Amino acid sequence: MLTIIMETRDNEAELAQTLSALVAGAVEGLVSDVIILDHGSSDGSVRVADAAGCRFCLDWDLGDILRSARGEWLMLLEPGARPVGRWVDELAEYVSLNKSPARFSPSRMHKRSFLKRLSRKTPPLEAGFLMRKRDAVAVARANMRLSDIASGRAVRKLATELVPAWVAAGNRSVEQA
Repeated sequence: MLTIIMETRDNEAELAQTLSALVAGAVEGLVSDVIILDHGSSDGSVRVADAAGCRFCLDWDLGDILRSARGEWLMLLEPGARPVGRWVDELAEYVSLNKSPARFSPSRMHKRSFLKRLSRKTPPLEAGFLMRKRDAVAVARANMRLSDIASGRAVRKLATELVPAWVAAGNRSVEQA
């Protein structure tokens, strides 16, 4: 039903955190496969992906990857990001009833400081990105990244929160809500 796709470069620990959070979705039959697109990792990312049963791609074309995804919906995430709460139920319902792309709600427990939120643009995948596979394939171009697919799109906001990747990366500028 849903394919998870992430890009990585030396994100072994963050990748492990995200993959462990996705286990519930695989057990419930929502997550059909996970694809990791590597940008030259020299850490243990490939071992983490292999142990989790993911497809780890060293040399890839985004259009080919999107077409090969098993799921009819794609969830694009940054390594380290983790959906929380009842995400499996909400996503299962969303993909069965909707056609438009969506993002997770930002985590209320993990916020950047007020000044950082004002002074920087939010990365396109910070809140994840959910879209139909056919729509992603239609917009994929050569040399495109996952963040390019998610940029500038009007989306619905899911009630489920996503702990952003920068929390897993050890960013200590976390402010409790």
